[in-house]
Amino acid sequence: MRGIERELLPVTQEYGMGTLVWSPLAGGWLSGKWRKGADAPETHRAWAMGGRMASRYDLSDPVKQRKLDAVDALAGVAEQAGVSLPQLAIAFTIRHPGVTSSIIGPRTMEQLTSQLPAVDVELSDDVLDAIDAIVPPGTNIRADDAPPALTAAVLRGR
Repeated sequence: MRGIERELLPVTQEYGMGTLVWSPLAGGWLSGKWRKGADAPETHRAWAMGGRMASRYDLSDPVKQRKLDAVDALAGVAEQAGVSLPQLAIAFTIRHPGVTSSIIGPRTMEQLTSQLPAVDVELSDDVLDAIDAIVPPGTNIRADDAPPALTAAVLRGR
């Protein structure tokens, strides 16, 4: 979820390049729908591309349970900050000095109107420290959280 901070963002900052990031809600994990102890939500993402993404949302996987632990902890941080979990995630993403803009990807007008206030959310150092304690900078909970083009050599330009 935060692997981009390890190598990509430092390089774009060093060379003064803009960075348009995608999926600040981590493929829906930070939408607020995925919670520990709850049934998996019905989502088209889990069955996108003919079901090839289903394993990314398989809650029987122990790594996905660690993701749910992180989501629950982040939801607590959001609640203490007085914002929704999606607003926290988007505000966190766009406040990074290496990020120029973010593709939020709402599918409904309701999602859009609930996410837009994130642009005005100010995150205190305490909130940022709490986020870092839950998911340290530069880490992904699961290796396949990185886009396939970054992890599969065959998909990278050479």
